Amino acid sequence: MATDGANDHLVVFTPSGRRGQITDGTTVLDAARQLGVDLDSVCGGRGICGRCQVEPMFGEFSKHGITAQPQHLSVAVSMETDYHGRRPLPSQNNLACAASVCGDLIIDVPAESQVHQQVIRKEIDLGRLELDPVLVFRLIEIDTEKTVVSSELILEALATQWDLTHLSMHPSVLTQQETISSDLCTVAIRDDQQIVALWPGLKDLALGVAVDVGSTTIAAHLCDLATGEVLATAGTMNPQIRFGEDLMSRVSYVMMNPGGDTEMTSAVRQSL
Repeated sequence: MATDGANDHLVVFTPSGRRGQITDGTTVLDAARQLGVDLDSVCGGRGICGRCQVEPMFGEFSKHGITAQPQHLSVAVSMETDYHGRRPLPSQNNLACAASVCGDLIIDVPAESQVHQQVIRKEIDLGRLELDPVLVFRLIEIDTEKTVVSSELILEALATQWDLTHLSMHPSVLTQQETISSDLCTVAIRDDQQIVALWPGLKDLALGVAVDVGSTTIAAHLCDLATGEVLATAGTMNPQIRFGEDLMSRVSYVMMNPGGDTEMTSAVRQSL
């Protein structure tokens, strides 16, 4: 039963088991999105694609502590009638985008309406590239027995030992200076302009991630920033597919739903 507020209702999705308090009047599709349920929707909730079909379950469900009644679901009949005129809609099913929460509910998401986790293997073809690394490493020598390591000493060492001048220093490097206790120190320089990191001793490996956010998939490539070598690749489905299968459907969702852009951005960030 609703507990968080007079206008909140407990909604449970099966088979995922996702559950939560949903505000009265929220569509089942939006409730699924709020709870992270993989419910498909190609048209962005406009009642066109029929991919968001769900089956509401009515009765007493002691396992979930819910008594779900038909009046707990408000259906936009005209929207479903328009869809049914184009494609079949099983009598036990409703379009999640056309049904609103009015009480505690159990909603079953059939297999054909689920966004299945895809196994993504998106290879990267580097071809023949001329490497121009953002970071370069320079090993310098400082007499730590005679003096305390300071920004001035590091800049002086780079100038005399590597002929590097006019460098700036990122504020975070100031705290890293305290870790330098040996005579040898590795300096990371970005774009030949700014010192961004320090390490005691020899350091010749820095890793970065190149991310490709596509309309269907997201691919991430772990790279050696010094050599450009791709060390590992991973991929996943772009979770924004819940808001529309193609870009135009997602644009429509944002235009019709205040805050939709924030929802979609958050979905990608969580996936990353």
